[in-house]
Amino acid sequence: MNTLKETQGKMSHDSHYMFTCKQQRSPVWVPGPIIVGAGPSGLAVAACLKDQGVPSVVIERSNCIASLWQLKTYDRLRLHLPKKFCELPLMPFPEDYPTYPNKQQFVEYLEAYAKRFGINPVLNSRVERAEYDESVGMWRVWSVGMKGEVVEYVCRWLVVATGENAEEVVPEIEGMVEFGGEMKHTSEYKNGSVYKGKKVLVVGCGNSGMEVCLDLCNHNAKPSLVVRDAVSILFPSSTIHKFLF
Repeated sequence: MNTLKETQGKMSHDSHYMFTCKQQRSPVWVPGPIIVGAGPSGLAVAACLKDQGVPSVVIERSNCIASLWQLKTYDRLRLHLPKKFCELPLMPFPEDYPTYPNKQQFVEYLEAYAKRFGINPVLNSRVERAEYDESVGMWRVWSVGMKGEVVEYVCRWLVVATGENAEEVVPEIEGMVEFGGEMKHTSEYKNGSVYKGKKVLVVGCGNSGMEVCLDLCNHNAKPSLVVRDAVSILFPSSTIHKFLF
């Protein structure tokens, strides 16, 4: 085989090489940090930095801020903790918000937060590679847009705020391939209206699993809950009083 062609073939499978080849512009210098992710954490970091006079660039792979809340949550979702524990730095929730704001209220709060601090993320741009160049003491970050355009950023600091729940976690369960029914992750679930009268198995009893079960019951479905470990359930005092008396 021709040595040159062999080398070119190997390089064509190297992501760093392909990024370099596709790049159409000079690297973008960022005087402050690059923040990957425009969720609550990314917005909070950008706001706190700006409050101290430090500029930053926020890169978000989706078409909106707080994409997990806006695109991958069920309709009945609310904050699972009182709002005083969930507000972002430098800006409290509106006083007329309930103790447990619903997801629309939380999204509106985040949008108002971004507007107040002038945070304008680079949307529809996925960070594909980041490496620290020790020779110059800088981070080199490559992002890819919707049309495949590649942008290289150079900065001194990199903040990863992509969230621990950004990707679906689906366990391998024996028989899943042969199962002929519908299967979906909670990130795809909106409400139980389409499951009325149907049997639904919910795997996992975290916040989302318990709430999906409740939502299914409210829509007259027949859910069953599979739990890996023992579960302790604390009933509201009003419910205990009803059972006892």
